[in-house]
Amino acid sequence: MEDVIIETEGLSKRYAALRGAGTLAVDELSVQVEAGQVYGFLGPNGSGKTTTIGMLLGIINPTGGSFRLFGGETPAELHAARQRIGATLEYPNFYPYLSCRDNLRVVARVKGSDEADIAEVLEIVGLASRRKTKFKACSLGMKQRLALAATMIGDPELIILDEPANGLDPAGQREIRDIIRELAGRGKTIFLSSHMLHEVERTCTHVAIIETGRLVREGSVDELTSARTVAAVAADGDIERLRQTVSEFDGAGHARVEDGRVLVQIGGAGLSELNRFLAGRGIYASHLSLERQSLEDAFMEITGTPEGFGEIQ
Repeated sequence: MEDVIIETEGLSKRYAALRGAGTLAVDELSVQVEAGQVYGFLGPNGSGKTTTIGMLLGIINPTGGSFRLFGGETPAELHAARQRIGATLEYPNFYPYLSCRDNLRVVARVKGSDEADIAEVLEIVGLASRRKTKFKACSLGMKQRLALAATMIGDPELIILDEPANGLDPAGQREIRDIIRELAGRGKTIFLSSHMLHEVERTCTHVAIIETGRLVREGSVDELTSARTVAAVAADGDIERLRQTVSEFDGAGHARVEDGRVLVQIGGAGLSELNRFLAGRGIYASHLSLERQSLEDAFMEITGTPEGFGEIQ
């Protein structure tokens, strides 16, 4: 398998308007997805994620830049590459009066796969016992799992998922997460768009953060979440005074209050230095610990604010 599965260079899409310059949905996007990665394409609703996926799948024509799939970029090469991809958009389309199995039979016929493929993917997504259930009678979670099953028909090397856990309750999100991990364990490369920070952090190995169609940051989840040490501090007394004092510590980043504690990035400094600093200001910590920075913390640090990120979950 090729080392680089998806590569975009200055990829752009501007939608025309009757008047004015139109809407720039994707703005010179350059990202790279390597074989075996679970790559989170992270951004608020309306940030250009679905448009980007549409361009990769040949549904939407770019207005600028270029991209390669499995190293190919000519029309013939891209057509061949797309035969190696399984994909689902945010709202899957199935025949409402057909069963789960019969809907997958339609997909298998298009992809040239057989009945054995259908049985295997139904087992993977946990729908083997519900294979005769009509699509219209399926819960939202079952519909999302069926969409995942459809992407697996034909044993694709690359799986592209657009908001696969959107609208699901925590149990449904966990089911989707487990399926994605199962696919990753089978050696699939997964390109996963989402606005759900906590799901991306639990599922993905690498991530790109985009806003208004532009790339803000790209890297491994570990790189983004361990960029700075986060200290958690608690003390008796006024929490706002504690926050203000902590923010005055040399090298401290953005300090915020969460669950009765102050969380702050302290760079290369240690807890002992912070403890001495607070004691010198007459504040004696009742709790002081180091915590791993979450993806939400990293997002706040990278963008400066969570405002406008849609639904941070």
